[in-house]
Amino acid sequence: MNTSFAGKKLLVVGGTSGMGFETAKRVLKSGGSVVLVGHRQDKAEQARQALTADGQVSVIVADLMKEEGLQHVVNIINSEHKDISLLVNAAGVFFPKPFTEHEASDYDMYMSINRATFFITRDVVRNMVEADIKGAIVNIGSMWARQAIGATPSSAYSMAKAGLHALTKNLAIELGEKGIRVNAVSPAVVHTPIYEGFIPKDDVKDV
Repeated sequence: MNTSFAGKKLLVVGGTSGMGFETAKRVLKSGGSVVLVGHRQDKAEQARQALTADGQVSVIVADLMKEEGLQHVVNIINSEHKDISLLVNAAGVFFPKPFTEHEASDYDMYMSINRATFFITRDVVRNMVEADIKGAIVNIGSMWARQAIGATPSSAYSMAKAGLHALTKNLAIELGEKGIRVNAVSPAVVHTPIYEGFIPKDDVKDV
């Protein structure tokens, strides 16, 4: 049995589906425990039930696009999960749209997720530093932050993800000496529910 994550607690923001869910599964199977943050009660409970057989799973349901949702998450982290040593920021939405068709609400949607990511990460790091916990943070960025794709115009999304990559670089320098590794990945098309928002479900596998 692989026990490489024994004694480790992972927080996955956006952990009820897609890459976040699969990451949680891997950590559980390797001896760790996980805390999932998701915005829908039904999906959160479904994810918890699917993972419970592999280990200890907690869920936090919150809408990270709203201030009260962010505060709910950080309150629970600071009251119940100050021992988190691993963090994966996987929350995100992706709705391609031409630049001239963007509304303020589109821009705010992406930036509110970045805001939540920033302050959740801040509180996790504060707790890690105070307790001298060594660990790691992985931010799920995007290829779209590094390369424009004509078929899927996504200026606001790309701008937000570019900010996440910039945050990663800054935190890697700032936190490395404290024993906290910070990295990002830049996936392209991955078969996750996020793409079913604009690609027919049966066609996602062919992209």
